[in-house]
Amino acid sequence: MTQTSVNHRTDQPTLPRFQAKAKADTGFLSGTVVMAQRGECPVEDLAKGDKIITRDRGFVLVRGVKRTTCRCRAISFAAGSLGDTRPDQDLVLPAGQKVLIRDWRAQALFNADRAMVRADALLDGEFIRDLGIREMVLYQIAFDAPHVLYAGGLELAAEPSGAAMSHAA
Repeated sequence: MTQTSVNHRTDQPTLPRFQAKAKADTGFLSGTVVMAQRGECPVEDLAKGDKIITRDRGFVLVRGVKRTTCRCRAISFAAGSLGDTRPDQDLVLPAGQKVLIRDWRAQALFNADRAMVRADALLDGEFIRDLGIREMVLYQIAFDAPHVLYAGGLELAAEPSGAAMSHAA
């Protein structure tokens, strides 16, 4: 759970600071299209100062983008596997990447109208498959707070991470 403090000068909650380190099994693969103020753009083209469209706050400022290479489980989502055009094309995510589901799965699996779940929790063996351990280049987008992004045709979580992030060249 994220803790917030209160700025006593304004009596407004202050945003949590960046976590020390991003999770190794979250992020977006090169080529994943993210909805930004300037339109759809591949995650690798994002930089500090860009504005991303989020489900929860509208436009939010990117504080940094970190490019990492890691070995982790890869989960493949077939086009349309989470509903009509969701995702709109085949998509691979790291196992720990959280996905917002808002359909019958949320009700059936979590008894809720919507749920934020790890990609590997949605495996069905046919349309959502485990590709095993793969070396992946992941891009992690830093914000001041957690957000839900429109990326790869899905609604995906982005957690605050690494204060010293910079554009990955």
